[in-house]
Amino acid sequence: MKKYFSLLTVGLPTLLIAFPGLAADTEIEQRNTNKSTEAISNIPSLSEIDLPATNAELLTQESTPSEIESETQPETESDSSDDEDINIEAIAESDSLPQSTPTYVIEKEEIQKQGATSLADVLKRMPGFAINDVGPGADIHTGTYYRGASINQSVYLINGRPINNNVNTYHGATDLNSIPVEAIERVELYSGTASTLYGSSTFGGVVNIITKEGYGQPKFSGTTEFGSLSLNNQQVTYGGSVGSVKYNFSFERFFSDNRYRVPVGAANRDSQGFLSNADTATSTYFGSIGLDLDRRNSLNLDITKLSSRRGLIYFGFPLQQDRLDHDGLNVGLSWKTRLGNGESSNLTTTIGYNQDYFSTYGPTGIFSRTGVLDTQQLSARVDHEWRITANNKLRWGLDLKNTDLIGDVLSTNPSRIGNNEIENRSLFNTALFAVNTLNISESFLVDLGLRQSFDSEFGSYLNPSAGLRYAVTPIVAVRGSWAGGQRNPGLDQLYVYDTVHGWEPNPDLEPEIGSTWSAGVDVKFSDNLIGQFTYFGSSIRDRLGIIAGRWANIGLVDTNGLEAALQLKIAAGWSTFLNYTYTDAQIKTGAERGLQLGLIPYSVLQTGVGYQSAGWQANLYVTYNSGARRSIFTNPGDRTTDFAPSFVNLDFTGRIPLTSNLGLTVYLENLLGEQYERVNRIYSPGFTFRVGLSSSL
Repeated sequence: MKKYFSLLTVGLPTLLIAFPGLAADTEIEQRNTNKSTEAISNIPSLSEIDLPATNAELLTQESTPSEIESETQPETESDSSDDEDINIEAIAESDSLPQSTPTYVIEKEEIQKQGATSLADVLKRMPGFAINDVGPGADIHTGTYYRGASINQSVYLINGRPINNNVNTYHGATDLNSIPVEAIERVELYSGTASTLYGSSTFGGVVNIITKEGYGQPKFSGTTEFGSLSLNNQQVTYGGSVGSVKYNFSFERFFSDNRYRVPVGAANRDSQGFLSNADTATSTYFGSIGLDLDRRNSLNLDITKLSSRRGLIYFGFPLQQDRLDHDGLNVGLSWKTRLGNGESSNLTTTIGYNQDYFSTYGPTGIFSRTGVLDTQQLSARVDHEWRITANNKLRWGLDLKNTDLIGDVLSTNPSRIGNNEIENRSLFNTALFAVNTLNISESFLVDLGLRQSFDSEFGSYLNPSAGLRYAVTPIVAVRGSWAGGQRNPGLDQLYVYDTVHGWEPNPDLEPEIGSTWSAGVDVKFSDNLIGQFTYFGSSIRDRLGIIAGRWANIGLVDTNGLEAALQLKIAAGWSTFLNYTYTDAQIKTGAERGLQLGLIPYSVLQTGVGYQSAGWQANLYVTYNSGARRSIFTNPGDRTTDFAPSFVNLDFTGRIPLTSNLGLTVYLENLLGEQYERVNRIYSPGFTFRVGLSSSL
């Protein structure tokens, strides 16, 4: 299988480079025609990230030119320099995405204001997300959901390349601590027709992490922080360019013992009344090098390395003591070329390698157990964006993935010895994708997509998608989308025994099959106030779950919800935002028919207000969570129909400039000091603080 994969990765890019030569002839005919086809109305597209008013980038809206002139600001770490005139192509440019669903963006400035220490911190203030984190650096078992979909029903990308493999679906779920925050330029979130471009399993959404590029004179920036719960965090980045070569290197080290008192009845409460086995230590490395071969061709190489050691926090009773070691490596090489005589035909060819090594181990009384999931994945992608005519744009291409999984489980418990085994499994997946955008008129466009997949485990299947956007007036636009999907069971669910939970695999599992849809309106109330309102839903049959200690298809789950994102620029230096999501994810069949899916709150509201001037910053964030259902591993006396109480969380972040290149940062989290229950008897630590220094040289 690997032999054929290697031939395809070499041969297919050559064939596809030859075929789009047709675009050159089309482009020659268009060069002198009217080029204004991108905008369909006076309402900016939600995917146009250069217009801050249309992005859900929270408190990052920039000042207008008149406001900048009215303020005399010393140079700070976020100020631009003489390098701003340099126009070097980014490591990963903004995707050309369908406009029938909103694209939410958080830029690096907002990430810095939030004091995010992980991707989870970034995502939890984006519309639609419910992240059940506990203490800083909480492990992946506590649950991440987008519009009611689990973390494995969404796709996570780094520079347009997958970082989750959908093979290790539990211990190997996407680690949201795997990318150094200091390396992130921005985070993009999209769904609907856009999901056709990246996989059939995107019942939730697509999260694309765009990393920083290097340009101009070499620059160094970094932060160091200390705080509650023995928190110790350092982040550094160094980047620049020399001639046609650009580079960026980042490193992050994080530690927290997450040891704090929890109430009687809390999960993982030790004999002294503290949360036990919740410590986490991670080291993450990122490096990228870009080379502009000529004005039409560029090469980019990026490498991410993760080393993580932590205790597992999950919902078991009595005390759990299992540990999780995770070592990851992600490497990607991309070649971008502009075909024809202009900008209407762009081809990107990417080759990637991803390795994840997960090792869980722990005592169970006088016995011990270990479980290893070692995954290696080779991938290749050819992505061609072609403006066929002034009103017709086609984005199409090919995905190839070959995945090898070694599962090694061992228990000394006599009742489990029969499950000890070593599994060696492989999976090959090919997919052809295409999304065609038609500008029917200046105010009306249609997106049509198809994704045809061929899987060595589950055969071939076709997933269509469609979307539209219509500008009713210059200030109001309506949009809608529908997409079919299929998420296949992971190789671990099919073949590997889970030693931690005692869950048995099931080789007879069926794929999760269903569809997602959305309908929304974008309103430009004024130059300073933009609103995005979306109704979303999904219907997924054969959803995967656990029945009597064994993986099984638990039945049909229907999800319906509302999502609102508002952004307001109050005055010079002031900005505010409000995001609200209502999610009703209801089980339609089986023993839990009529119940909300566990761990998913009905309502999540996030709002904030911020002020910045001359290097000073102050931001206040408020979060309301309605509480989620306690569904699994309930405490004796609890019922699986019980809900955790609702809670309100209040955070403050600030920056005080000490010099032109040095600032003091302060993060006060949970100002109300309420030790609320996150999910399933796992409690937050109450009030915590962080202080640090940030610099840019």
